[in-house]
Amino acid sequence: MFGARLLGRQAEFRVWAPAARAVSLRFQDREAFPLSRLEDGVFTAMVPAVAGDRYFYEVDGGRPVPDPVSRLLPDGVHGPTEIVDPAAFHWHDGHWHGLPWNDYILYELHTGTFTPQGTFAGIIGRLEYLKKLGVTAIEIMPVAAFPGRRNWGYDGVSLYAVQASYGGPEGLKTLVDAAHAAGMAVVLDVVYNHLGNEGNYLRMFGPYFTGHHQTPWGDALNYDGPGCEGVRRHFVQNALYWVREYHLDGLRLDAIQTIKDDSGYHIIEEIRDQVKDLARELEREVCVIAETDQNDARLVRPKELGGFALDAVWSDDFHHALHAVLTGENDGYYQDFGSLEQLVKALNEGFAFQGERYKFWGNAPRGTRPHSVPLAAHVICTQNHDQTGNRALGERLRQLAPGAAGLMAAALLLLAPQTPLLFMGQEYDEPAPFLFFTDYDDPALQTAVREGRRREFKEFHGQRMPDPQAPATFERSRLHWDLAGDGNSTLLWYRELIAWRKRCLSAGERTCRAQLRVGNLELQIPRDHPRLMVIATFPGHAPVTPASGWTRVLANEGDGYSVQVLVAGSAGC
Repeated sequence: MFGARLLGRQAEFRVWAPAARAVSLRFQDREAFPLSRLEDGVFTAMVPAVAGDRYFYEVDGGRPVPDPVSRLLPDGVHGPTEIVDPAAFHWHDGHWHGLPWNDYILYELHTGTFTPQGTFAGIIGRLEYLKKLGVTAIEIMPVAAFPGRRNWGYDGVSLYAVQASYGGPEGLKTLVDAAHAAGMAVVLDVVYNHLGNEGNYLRMFGPYFTGHHQTPWGDALNYDGPGCEGVRRHFVQNALYWVREYHLDGLRLDAIQTIKDDSGYHIIEEIRDQVKDLARELEREVCVIAETDQNDARLVRPKELGGFALDAVWSDDFHHALHAVLTGENDGYYQDFGSLEQLVKALNEGFAFQGERYKFWGNAPRGTRPHSVPLAAHVICTQNHDQTGNRALGERLRQLAPGAAGLMAAALLLLAPQTPLLFMGQEYDEPAPFLFFTDYDDPALQTAVREGRRREFKEFHGQRMPDPQAPATFERSRLHWDLAGDGNSTLLWYRELIAWRKRCLSAGERTCRAQLRVGNLELQIPRDHPRLMVIATFPGHAPVTPASGWTRVLANEGDGYSVQVLVAGSAGC
């Protein structure tokens, strides 16, 4: 392990800096201490130190910068590293061994806007609510240290440091410990495709980046070029760090299509293999999920069939097909969607696009056939941080489609055999937008992010675009918990749907048969001997009457939409 490791009243410091001639350690109240160079560009020293001490590294006599493997940056990404003793935290989750993947019902949240406190402690105060809702796992947007106090987290620059304004290492551990006590898993969103610009000092230490590959953010991380061994180690060990030191139950790998690796052993596969080996050692269930828009079945296909054997992949086609039908939007990637047949295909097979031409990609083929991939390996949603926050005005589905349409969408989401993901607040019809916000200190970045948003949404020039840097943009994105009382009819609907999901969708029969019948979408689960059926009726059509032997347990209609949830027989599932 690199970073600072406490050994009594001393600490061993290790840093990989093959590009450096000399590296010195500087505490805030002491003279600089030179580190010794070992093989492979590793510098090390044993120095008297205790938890709470703060230090910088000086590379070749340059400006003091934080340790690339900092556990805590209390003064922000430009400030000193604080030594943390991981053994000081006392865990209470010895009984916890994780959840099998088929039990996952995910709830995605952003720590800063989820509660008024904007901290891990604030999330703990809502665990009882989430447990009553019925979700089994919370998925936390990135918490690696980022510039300022307000950020989605995808501009993190110190991957081992837990954002101080959220509660730091102890706050995250306390949250995970409390979630496990409540019987809930915790998944963390990690970003291994790029690092943010402000506070990114890795280039001073080694060949972390390469111009051989390009990403939307510039040079790619160097996973396959000269010196890549140390780079790969940095990211693989980071994945293991979250599982071992923070007891996390899973990692969601952000936008893996922008992780460039032409080596014979892709970094994504290596991360998966190392995480699974550690999980077996710890006797825990740990999942690895990929986010990608490529519909690449290889990611979740078994190893014996040439796949990477990840547990799941974010599968966008369900969302895009349903969203386009409900809202009528046909710009951007929605130009390729808009038919109920695509929604049926996404429900039955996971991907709607399986190699067909995709106009949004310049008519290039998109997707692969998902044979040998279980439906549960597809994570689906009707809202998430991307689909909401990457809109110009951050609108949620409630602002874009009638309320009855949203309730119907929830039934299809939560009763489909795929793995469902909710985005914070959708379960009670949260009215606040989820906007894009930042807190850069660098004036050039402040200007760049403002102008970038204006260019991206140039059709909104007639409106006042939210300023990502303005504190008010962040504040507008906070949830309104006063609306989430037990009398909220949407919340009750979600609770009922999740309860029926748990009652009727067995782990071994996660199949379905979706079909269209005169403007009605029928979803029968499982496929061959169905015990559960959802009938979704779209405007301009009359609801069909199910065959005898079915009992209606939930129903809603309005604005031309209706949905019925039925179970076989009178006793239910």
